[in-house]
Amino acid sequence: MIKTAKARRNTRKLIVRGIVIGTMAVLATGCGKKERPKADLAASQVTTIGVNSYLWRATLDALSFMPLLQTDSNGGVIVTDWYANPKNPGERVKVTVSIVDQDLRADALRVAASRQVSQSGQWVDAPVQAATVQKLEDIILTKARDLRRAAIAG
Repeated sequence: MIKTAKARRNTRKLIVRGIVIGTMAVLATGCGKKERPKADLAASQVTTIGVNSYLWRATLDALSFMPLLQTDSNGGVIVTDWYANPKNPGERVKVTVSIVDQDLRADALRVAASRQVSQSGQWVDAPVQAATVQKLEDIILTKARDLRRAAIAG
């Protein structure tokens, strides 16, 4: 019986030592922290396309009223065809949007616009106000942020 009691004490010591070492290992590796919420899957780089998916969808949504000429989700380029507002048929606009990063950041978006006006039946290039391009960038970025918030909340 003496050997059995001694063996039990040694077994208990080994078990306690193993639990202490295991707990210390878990704490040292950070696994004892709470898991990140599943909403983190909505991070800006979670995408099946080559660019930020929120910027991509927001751009398509913002330009949905214009006919599209080219879309390349891997390269991040969207080019519209000429669009004339029915209220102002003597003017038309063409937009090119480039998404240059996988992060949801303002500098990951590049918008360029061309404008033409009709003069004597011919389309003539005209300047685009910088505020017009800036406003379109703001619309796209706001939509992208809203999409991301909705993905996190949902």
